[in-house]
Amino acid sequence: MSQNQICQLNIEGMDCADCATKIEKHIGKLDGVKLAKIDFINGKLNVEFEDTQTNLEYIKQEINNIGYSVREISQIQNTTLIVEGMDCPDESRPIEDRLRKLACVQNIQFNLVANKLILEHTCPIGDVQQALKDLGFKSELAAHRRKKAELTFWQKHKMLFLTLTSGTFAIVGGVLRHLHFDDIVTIPLLMIAIATGGFHIAKKGWKEAINLTLGMNFLMSIAVIGAMVLGEWSEAAMVIFLFALAQLLESYSLDRARKSIQSLMELAPNVALLKDDNGERIVPVEQIDVGDLIVIKPGERIPMDGIVSAGSSTVNQSPITGESMPLEKSVNDEVFAGTINDKGSLEVRVTEKFENSTLSRIIHLVEEAQVKKAPSQSFVEKFARYYTPAVVSFAALLAILPPLVLGASFNEWFYRALVLLVISCPCALVISTPVTIVSGLTNAARNGILIKGGAYLENFGKLKALAFDKTGTLTEGKPKVQTIIPISHTNENEILTIATSIESRSEHPLALAIMEYAHSKNIPLQTLENFESITGKGVRASINGATYLIGNHRLFEENGWCEDEIHQHLEKIERKNHSAIILGKKERILGIIDIADSIRENTAEAIENLNRAGIRKTIMLTGDNYQTAAAIAGDLKIDEFHAELLPEDKVIAIKNLLAEYEQVAMIGDGINDAPALATATIGISMGTSGTDTALETADIALMKDDLGKLAYLKKLSRKTVRIIKQNIFTALFLKGIFVLLAIPGLATLWMAVFADMGASLLVVFNGLRALKK
Repeated sequence: MSQNQICQLNIEGMDCADCATKIEKHIGKLDGVKLAKIDFINGKLNVEFEDTQTNLEYIKQEINNIGYSVREISQIQNTTLIVEGMDCPDESRPIEDRLRKLACVQNIQFNLVANKLILEHTCPIGDVQQALKDLGFKSELAAHRRKKAELTFWQKHKMLFLTLTSGTFAIVGGVLRHLHFDDIVTIPLLMIAIATGGFHIAKKGWKEAINLTLGMNFLMSIAVIGAMVLGEWSEAAMVIFLFALAQLLESYSLDRARKSIQSLMELAPNVALLKDDNGERIVPVEQIDVGDLIVIKPGERIPMDGIVSAGSSTVNQSPITGESMPLEKSVNDEVFAGTINDKGSLEVRVTEKFENSTLSRIIHLVEEAQVKKAPSQSFVEKFARYYTPAVVSFAALLAILPPLVLGASFNEWFYRALVLLVISCPCALVISTPVTIVSGLTNAARNGILIKGGAYLENFGKLKALAFDKTGTLTEGKPKVQTIIPISHTNENEILTIATSIESRSEHPLALAIMEYAHSKNIPLQTLENFESITGKGVRASINGATYLIGNHRLFEENGWCEDEIHQHLEKIERKNHSAIILGKKERILGIIDIADSIRENTAEAIENLNRAGIRKTIMLTGDNYQTAAAIAGDLKIDEFHAELLPEDKVIAIKNLLAEYEQVAMIGDGINDAPALATATIGISMGTSGTDTALETADIALMKDDLGKLAYLKKLSRKTVRIIKQNIFTALFLKGIFVLLAIPGLATLWMAVFADMGASLLVVFNGLRALKK
């Protein structure tokens, strides 16, 4: 199957808006074209299509057919870069401003917690990396980067050494200055403190000045230079030291959030033991293809997704699905990369390349989710865009107006303005939300819940109603034997032995249910003779010379074998809308097997916990008949149910719920659930049993198909939102206090640094609490 490609076409002759609309509509309707988006101002058309040369030529020809021509074609690439030192929105803003000036860059997204820059571009990525280098940022491609390169001792500890040096000279110089030592002794010491602590700050500040960006480093550099001009050498040195120390601590604390994602990446080993015609050898997982055979020894982590082809063992799946108990795995069972093999040895046939494994998909979804901003994060960033220029403008007025209008001391009011400049840095405010969100997303992933965006994590706690699909969601989605009713002095094992022996020739779902139940009971098979299928009714077969009939009620009613006792049993089974398989011989019924789709384990408890967690209404939406829906809803104490629904009926039901409750989630597993999942405030898919369409449409996936995780997620959502509110309040409160103290001159520069960076550290450490259960 070919992958989609995105190309940018420069169109000659597209000189009006109507022309652009005509081209966009025409190309968008072509077979194989997924997206056609026009950029009328620059005469460009972005087209996403199946990656074949034939399709590209076809698109060019169609453009020619409607009177235009393609001047140039550029392939749009999606690239993720790791950018060192990009910890704060104030540092990402100059990057965005610079890259926007490159005509070849289409789209820019930042993931500050992971130090990632996600781009759509048509030029070589080297051009982008050079632009970043001009701004003072080192970058490298994130593709296939599973482990960070080993750093030298100096690279690891350079900032710590420089910060400690700055602090030592600042304290010594400050103490000597306080003891009235001569300036010729103290100023050189304080200059060393400023240079060692402030070199990297000044370097970034200079880059921000060139790009006309009021970044944190630029504002801090101005404040320190201003303090030196005013002769406040001790304060300038102490400010630089405190700022450098706070940045160092912030970097260490942010690394904890980054490592929460890296810990997921490191769940699966880098190598696997490959078994082929040449024997066994260790190879990197990237070199292993679908269909290869790998060996997993006792105690090892499983490196790839696959199916067990030989051996048996117990496997701890908690890193992927959140299950607390290890599961038995034997031939034909599925295993996931990153899970832990226990005591047995397994041979596994690989079903997915490493980059497509369940673990890789989890990591991709968690990282992708960080880019999709939560409502509170978007609000905070918009607020910061206006807040910083406003405070800087106010600082400028504070430095100029009192001396100019009132004749006040310029030095005094200039110093107060410098304090305000330091306070104006919005880093604490803006970093507070993404750190908390990524901690919450990682917490959820560790517990088998994949969330595709911070908005869904934040909004889940606000849900008032939850709608469930039935089959495959509330129930297992496949028939299972419920009970066996012996008749005529037979026993359960005798009925099961005969029924299983006959049904072993059938592929009918009910026959398979009997076979699975018999296998769990270790029932042996008997030799069959004279097997005969009776279309639509059942089977006739002989075992040890005795002839048996097995099938539905109609088969035995037509043969006149049914009596009042049988009818009573069948009526009870049919009232529950279960299926009945009857076994008999010599005009005598031996037993009845009751088969039905089973309710998932712990589902009733999960719904009860959701009600306790604040869900006001639970609703079941199903295409099944009314009797079955009523029985399931009654057993699970679901508030309301709607039966015999088509996919479009489920959409209408969700819209009605939205009108009544505003915030509604839908959980399902099938293709027919996809429209309803997309309509709901939040769509939730069963991750293991869910179809690819449901998983793609849903906003949240439950890896273990465990509805009990929903109550956990609601509590996690509320905790995350509570921490975000605490962080926003803390950042704004501290800023506000020091703004009020700065105007009358009650705050010093070093106090302002403490207010700014101290607030950053507080909100980061508080945000990391969302990692805890």
